[in-house]
Amino acid sequence: MRITDDWLTAPHTQAVFAALAAGGARALAVGGCVRDALLGRAVADIDIATDARPDRVVALAQAAGLRTVPTGIDHGTVTVLSGGLPHEVTTFRRDEETDGRRATVAFSDDLTEDAARRDFTMNALYADATGAIIDPLGGLPDLHARHVRFIGDPAARIAEDYLRILRFFRFTAWHGDPALGLDAEGLAACARMQDGLSRLSAERVGQEIRKLLSAPDPAPAMAAMARTGILARVLPGGQAEALPLLIHAEDGPPDWRVRLALLGGDVTGLRLSKADARTVHDLATRARDGTAPFALGHLMGAARAQDALAIRAALTQTAPDPAALDTARRGAAMPFPLAAADLMPALSGPALGRGLERARTLWLSRGGNVSPEALIAAARGDAAP
Repeated sequence: MRITDDWLTAPHTQAVFAALAAGGARALAVGGCVRDALLGRAVADIDIATDARPDRVVALAQAAGLRTVPTGIDHGTVTVLSGGLPHEVTTFRRDEETDGRRATVAFSDDLTEDAARRDFTMNALYADATGAIIDPLGGLPDLHARHVRFIGDPAARIAEDYLRILRFFRFTAWHGDPALGLDAEGLAACARMQDGLSRLSAERVGQEIRKLLSAPDPAPAMAAMARTGILARVLPGGQAEALPLLIHAEDGPPDWRVRLALLGGDVTGLRLSKADARTVHDLATRARDGTAPFALGHLMGAARAQDALAIRAALTQTAPDPAALDTARRGAAMPFPLAAADLMPALSGPALGRGLERARTLWLSRGGNVSPEALIAAARGDAAP
């Protein structure tokens, strides 16, 4: 078996291989780029493993006219820029000590040691500069079967880094065969060792959940997380039962924010950005609080109103209502017809703000079907400051 994809045969990638080979170093593409190429998927990042030590990588790359950046040199990683593109070159490593969050590593000359420290068998595949596959741990059959399986003892792999619990679900959602379900031994180890999730940073947990929810269909993995109690640990109060209905109704690219809003629960432990947290909060709230479609459109815009209506339909186990969506679009397109100047000088200061709010509430409740005179009358109904 051989990879012939453009990312590998391209001059900029071959230049990195050639630079290392010129110094007698071994260089192999590894991990996600090999896995995705064999699955027929686009390759985004190119990782190269080598027996050359980091300082040797730098010297060989620079001798070949390539620029280097010491992005993770203490852990053996040097970014080599070739053709304007980054190539992450990492020295073969073995774990010396792990604490469930990070590892102390030692450099190695042994490819099998480097492979053994990885998480899943399908991630321990290598390819040389010609595209020939090297499979030191027998991961190729698992990849062909789309079987996401830990290398060796799942508990031992998880104890090295508890984030691998969440990676197990994420990789299954992205790369697993739905007909296989989740690997039973791996799932049992994740359930048994889930207390270790409390040792992870919110940033790492949030990043994994976002990636998981961005998979084409994360529903089976999320359901397994719920059954084992892992979902409750990372998203207290979250419920995954309605997720398949939302996914079935989606008519565009997946949006993890919409899916997270459907799950509900407390997202503070995911350390979302302020903008993402606001989007998730608004969707989760509006989908559940009974806000009418016209008001949804006016308050959230047509696109987010459609998302909120899709969440609402999934939660109530009903089909999305085209008429409600049309109404929401009308609300998004229709400006509120009253301005502060229409109420002055009769109202001013705080009374003016309260009056405008009363008028807007009436206007939204009636789907925009209110005359300007009625809106002014409603605004002046409580003119006292």
